[in-house]
Amino acid sequence: MNGNSPGAILDSNIIIYLSKGILNSEEILNRYDYLCISIITYMEVMGFKFRDKEELEIIKELFDHIEMINITLEIAEDVIAIRQQKKMKLPDAIILATARYTSCDLLTANIKDFSNIGHGVNIVDPFLF
Repeated sequence: MNGNSPGAILDSNIIIYLSKGILNSEEILNRYDYLCISIITYMEVMGFKFRDKEELEIIKELFDHIEMINITLEIAEDVIAIRQQKKMKLPDAIILATARYTSCDLLTANIKDFSNIGHGVNIVDPFLF
């Protein structure tokens, strides 16, 4: 990867859009030097009902090339602080806290889910690159 920004954490919807060919992985790979996901993203995506085995294989191959970040106590404490500030679904709070922990941009198509709470995180909609 030879991007302009150090790193990005991918929200679950971005992984799904990549697997369906709705988003171009080359654009993301060219923009960021480092890609990761939260363990919660892995669980959300793998629980998704894929249209066929080919799409599942695309996902598995993608996960082979992206670092998975486990939930640490530091991330858990930030999740608690986030949820005390704003009503937010637990998976979204975990993904946001993981983005803070890794100092990565948060790539998501659901910007509104993270509005007014992303303190310290650059929230990016890759459809607007």
